[in-house]
Amino acid sequence: MISRLINLFIFLITLIILALFFRKDGKWDTEKARNAFRYFTVLSNTFCAISALLMSINPASRVFWMLKYIGTVSVTVTMLTVFFFLMPAYKTIGGLLKGYDLFMHLLTPLMAAISLCLFERHPISILAATSGVIPVFVYGLWYLYQIIYAPEEKRWEDFYRFNMGGKWPISFVAMIAATFLICLGYWTILR
Repeated sequence: MISRLINLFIFLITLIILALFFRKDGKWDTEKARNAFRYFTVLSNTFCAISALLMSINPASRVFWMLKYIGTVSVTVTMLTVFFFLMPAYKTIGGLLKGYDLFMHLLTPLMAAISLCLFERHPISILAATSGVIPVFVYGLWYLYQIIYAPEEKRWEDFYRFNMGGKWPISFVAMIAATFLICLGYWTILR
């Protein structure tokens, strides 16, 4: 019951936040929403919210549980990246924890982790645990293309600062390695 309530709350609060991304100056604005979905924060929270909804509908489904696990790893990556990389890089603390960012960077990841580790515990093999790396790997390749290889007029700014000084390969390997360690952490707790 507690798991179902947490999962429904994760879904509903994320749905409200996503709806706000489609609004600008009191009007619907799809361009604002499209820009929001370039951030791993938004993508990981959306994925986690969908998996949380599925878990609230059928908590016995192993497929839904795996999706929730991968979603939880993804939002954990978001949270830890904010605290250990972005806050020091941007020299800010409060700026990344205001408004909806408080949920997307901190509260939703914590709720997902608590519900997974305390109320939805299932043993997981080490191989299955490493599937949590997939979203970070795929997003990393997409981000690389968008900041370096996309046509000049369509490139993104390096908002995550992963290519500072041309150090993209180091950032990519560090993110994959950190995500792998997060997966090992969850595997240790869940087994």
